[in-house]
Amino acid sequence: MSVSLELQSANRMFEGWHKKYRHRSSALNCEMTFSIYLPPQVDEGIKVPVVYWLSGLTCTDDNFSHKAGAQRWAAELGLALVIPDTSPRGEGVADDPEGAYDMGLGAGFYINATQAPWNSHYNMYDYIVSELPALVEDVFPVSDQRAISGHSMGGHGALMIALKNSDRYSSVSAFAPIVNPTLCPWGEKVFGNYLGDDRSEWQQYDTVELINAGYGKGLPILVDQGSADSFLEQQLLTDNLIAAAQQQKLDAEVRYCEGYDHSYFFMASFIEQHLRFHAQFLA
Repeated sequence: MSVSLELQSANRMFEGWHKKYRHRSSALNCEMTFSIYLPPQVDEGIKVPVVYWLSGLTCTDDNFSHKAGAQRWAAELGLALVIPDTSPRGEGVADDPEGAYDMGLGAGFYINATQAPWNSHYNMYDYIVSELPALVEDVFPVSDQRAISGHSMGGHGALMIALKNSDRYSSVSAFAPIVNPTLCPWGEKVFGNYLGDDRSEWQQYDTVELINAGYGKGLPILVDQGSADSFLEQQLLTDNLIAAAQQQKLDAEVRYCEGYDHSYFFMASFIEQHLRFHAQFLA
């Protein structure tokens, strides 16, 4: 795989390295950035497994990198962390015409758009599932064992992608995910614009719809949701996930965390548990 990576920054952390790179994405037709944390085990010649982290609305790779405190636990457990940006960016990339935060730049929703002008760049599903892992596994000392996690919009992406590709991911976890986007305002706005008016096309990117269709059998799933999350009732619809997982008898643990909100204070409190959850399924 011939891709030119441009190193943007490198920081020593917990005897490993946290690095940010820029590269040209063929899936997204633009320049993209991602961060990677390589734990100290790679210095011993070990190819380590990877946990992919998908961030939420308005975020870049920096939010998780700087706020979650995940590198400490990744170093202990021997896990690489790969943290992509949340959407295509740059000159010529479409954005919400009204400048809203919930569509366009920072709101890729990890799907492949089919409608103009979005379909020129917004193919985050292909980027996350195919292009980025191929690049990471070709360039860095990592194995082809993968887990995936995310927050909010990224939690939606992690769950949906893992359900559709359970042969590629050993486990999936999420914080405050958008689990039923076809029925919430964020999802209806974005899916209507990115995918068009045919709601049957939306279902392939909806976690609850995928579970109801039989996806996810045998896939270990962990979801944490804060009880004080202001987006819970209107946007996140966690109870719909619980009902679908119970109906389909999935290996899913969905936990309400009393008093926690939607912020990175919540994620920093539980990220160790999530990484330990993934580590038990990654050799």
